[in-house]
Amino acid sequence: MLLDGEDWRRFFDAFGREAWRFEAQPTYTMPREQENVARFLRGEGKPADHNARWHERVRGYVESGRRVGRVRIVHQPLTDYQRYQFAWGIPGNVAAGEDIRVLDVTRKDYGLPLSGRDWWMFDETRIAHLNFRPDGTQDNRESYEGDPGPYREWRRIALEHAVPFEEYVKGLDI
Repeated sequence: MLLDGEDWRRFFDAFGREAWRFEAQPTYTMPREQENVARFLRGEGKPADHNARWHERVRGYVESGRRVGRVRIVHQPLTDYQRYQFAWGIPGNVAAGEDIRVLDVTRKDYGLPLSGRDWWMFDETRIAHLNFRPDGTQDNRESYEGDPGPYREWRRIALEHAVPFEEYVKGLDI
């Protein structure tokens, strides 16, 4: 089942304990982000309200006793988009209460599915695939109705080998 608009929002917000994302794209081509990516690459300052709507949502989830987290998969060297996210996006998400970790798969894939599909897992039982074109443009989101077992195992592996965002970026020249 495809998940768009309000269907996606309802599917996402229905989690009881935890929403967790496997984030593997080297670049996301999101129309609403393009101007900010360009500003970052030009060396301009970050807008004060950057990603404020997501931060508000994360704070609301955390205040209600729920967790939001992700593991960001990277290969060296970082893409321009990853550098933008590491400088402008992720620090605010972490400050809002999201647990973000980074797994560098430059030398080892850890047996993870690095096929270009991202996914969200909700309460370790519901999965939503995020499908992208090679340029990072999202095609759609769809509810996965199969066995969540492999996703739980991939989550375990990713968390076992990932490091907290703050630790990963120490010493990086972003």
